[in-house]
Amino acid sequence: MKRGLFITLEGTEGSGKSTQIRWLAERLRREGWPTRELREPGGTPIGEEIRHTLKQSAANSAMTPETELLLMNASRAQLVREVIQPALTAGEVVVCDRFFDSTVAYQGYGRQLDLEKVRRVIDIAVGTTRPDLTLLLFIPVGVSEARRRHRNSEVLAPVRDRMEESGPEFFERVERGYRDLAAAEPERVCFLDATGSMEDVREAIWRKVSELMGRS
Repeated sequence: MKRGLFITLEGTEGSGKSTQIRWLAERLRREGWPTRELREPGGTPIGEEIRHTLKQSAANSAMTPETELLLMNASRAQLVREVIQPALTAGEVVVCDRFFDSTVAYQGYGRQLDLEKVRRVIDIAVGTTRPDLTLLLFIPVGVSEARRRHRNSEVLAPVRDRMEESGPEFFERVERGYRDLAAAEPERVCFLDATGSMEDVREAIWRKVSELMGRS
């Protein structure tokens, strides 16, 4: 059986990843590709418990960057072995909302942990599992903040996200991290301007995914 394909979506808060990944998974299914849609952290019962601890728990305010790094990758290690590797072996297309590039950008650049140590922890978590294509939905920090404020104003009780409580300097470092990642691996990481309309972003995503499918 032919190995499946692994596609990840990356970007800062408010870039539209969650909306676009749902659309992409449905489009792939309509095109006849067996598709698995996942998110990080999470995607498994263990991972979802870790996600709550990282993002929503009222007891996480004292979490250190090192703890954050290790918890992120504990969730990732479980997801890779429990879901991603078996799905790829079965020939499925796996689309994941975030993967290890988020850790480099957020915990490496954002939290200013040593990048070499961050990458060593990632290597333990993922083994040889690497995305075939990473779609980086990029928006400037100011646009991200405006979109987050608008999103939170539209719900009566927004779900707390500890990551979003970080200041603008943090997100500026994350933005720089994503730019560096795209520059370092242009064959894998596709830098897409996500400030345009939802339809324009979808068209750009599908062009890149179609190219990948054509090569497979």
